[in-house]
Formats: sequence, structure tokens, C-alpha cells
Amino acid sequence: MDKPLSKAQSAYLKARARRRHLVLTGQILLFVLFVGLWELTAQTGLLNDFIFSSPSQMIKTFLRMTEDFSIFRHIGITLAETAGSFFLVMAIGLGSAMVLWLFPALAELLEPYLVMLNSLPKSALAPVLIVWLGNNMKTIVVAAVSVAVFGAIMTLHTGFQNVDPDKIKLIYTLGGSKWDVLRKVLIPSSVPLIINNMKVNIGLCLVGVIIGEFLAADQGLGYLIIYGSQVFKMDMVMMSIVLLCLLSMGFYRLIGVLEKWAARRSGLHRPG
Repeated sequence: MDKPLSKAQSAYLKARARRRHLVLTGQILLFVLFVGLWELTAQTGLLNDFIFSSPSQMIKTFLRMTEDFSIFRHIGITLAETAGSFFLVMAIGLGSAMVLWLFPALAELLEPYLVMLNSLPKSALAPVLIVWLGNNMKTIVVAAVSVAVFGAIMTLHTGFQNVDPDKIKLIYTLGGSKWDVLRKVLIPSSVPLIINNMKVNIGLCLVGVIIGEFLAADQGLGYLIIYGSQVFKMDMVMMSIVLLCLLSMGFYRLIGVLEKWAARRSGLHRPG
């Protein structure tokens, strides 16, 4: 049975909730102010609405593209490519980091190559990938994976190496194997690191998808940006950029929900 909260605890929780509400209200007001100023300056001619567009023009473009559902197709393609590349990055990154931790000699052998591949500008790989894989979705997903996967491997492997050595020694003392250490210590202790890595990787995957769509796509939000800039439809370009911002925010929020769920589970399983 849960103990009743003290007056100090209740006051603290109320103050924290009040602060969250104030921050949220401030964020909404800041957004409304920005959009309002953008629209006002575009309507009054202070900004060239042909170059910078305006919120009302973007809304009209969005509504026009909803009539034939084309905008939903473009959003869906970008969503699918980002989600697919993200799951591949996390699977490859986590699996590779485990293998490198299990085999330290292999980690030492591959370290300079991982550093080199992580530092390589991934936009330079895109034309090569088009030649190798063709002008299709596979190329875009591979390009997105290449943006994030090497950094994910290095970050997760470094995190595994920094896990509390006393916990690892305890498993070995009790007769456990490296596999037991991996399952019972390494992965559970690294959950916050893995989730933080997910937050970084989802943004990198979206960047990689857009790079791929710039070069090897005939649909998707990246394609709309390139097409709109070529035919000087800046309303379409700015609308696509705003939609990308909303997608990235949505992805980040989803991982935030996962983070809270993991925190609750760890709290429930914490002894005492």
C-alpha cells in the first residue's frame, strides 16, 4: 500500500506540474507569435511571400494536395523509409556493439575503420549507392542507415565498456558466463543509454532519408522539396519542411513515451 504524500512532497509535485504547464503555455504562445509575425510580414510585403511563402499559402497548398491524397502518399513514404532505417540502425547497432563487447580483440581491430566510416560525409555515398542499388527505396533506406549506424555502434559499445565492473565481477564470481553478464547486467544497465541513442538516431535517420530522397526518389517529402525548388513552388517547399519538423517532433515524442515506460518498469522491478 502506498504511503500518503507529505505536505512538502505535495507542494513539490504541484510546483513541478505548474512549471510544466507554464512551459507548455510559453511554447504554444511562442509558436503562435512566430506564425503570426510570419503571416503579417508576408501580407504587408515586409517579406517576399514568393521566396519565403506564408503560413496561409502553405495551408492552401496542403489542402489542395489532400484532394487527391498525394500529400498523404508522400508523408507515408517518408515515414516508412525513416521507420525502416531506424529499426535497422538500432538492430545492427545493438547487435554489433554486443559482438564487439564479447570479442574485445575484434573491437580493437575494427575501431579505426568504424571511426573512419562514421566521419565519412554520407552524402558522398549516395551517388555510389544509386549506381550499386538503383534509383529506388532500397537506396534511400541504405543511405539513411549509413548516416547513423556507425555512430550507434561506437556509442553503444563505449557504453557497454563503462558498465559498473563490480556487477560484472559478481556475475563471474557466481559462476556466470559472458552471456549471463550480457543478459543480466549489460543490457539492463544500458537501457537509458540505448534510449538516448534512439533519440539521436531517429533524427539522423530522417536526415539520411531526406538526403536519399533528394537524389533517388520520385515521391516523399524530400522529393517535394527538390521538385518545389526546381519549379519555384516555395509554398510546397516550406510546407514540406514544416511537415518534416512535425514528423521529427512526433518521432521524438514516441521515444519519450518509451523512455517513461522503461523508467516505470525499472521502478517496479527495483528491490525495496
